[in-house]
Amino acid sequence: MEMNICQSCAMPLEDEKLLATNEDGSKNKDYCVYCYENGKFKQDITINEMEDICVGFMKQEGMEETKARNIMKEALPALKRWK
Repeated sequence: MEMNICQSCAMPLEDEKLLATNEDGSKNKDYCVYCYENGKFKQDITINEMEDICVGFMKQEGMEETKARNIMKEALPALKRWK
């Protein structure tokens, strides 16, 4: 599988198990299972709220908050969901 990132949260989609589903149950290669399911986004949130969620997970993985926030401020606006 070619390396892809979720077009909502920027999470690497390294495994097919992480791919979201479309309304018909087929795999959606643009989004992860945490953001999108059955053809719909799971959360009705703003880009700033998504940034906060992502930064929280990145901190849990050991990344410094300022670095994580800078990465998200650059990555999120370039994704399909937030354009």
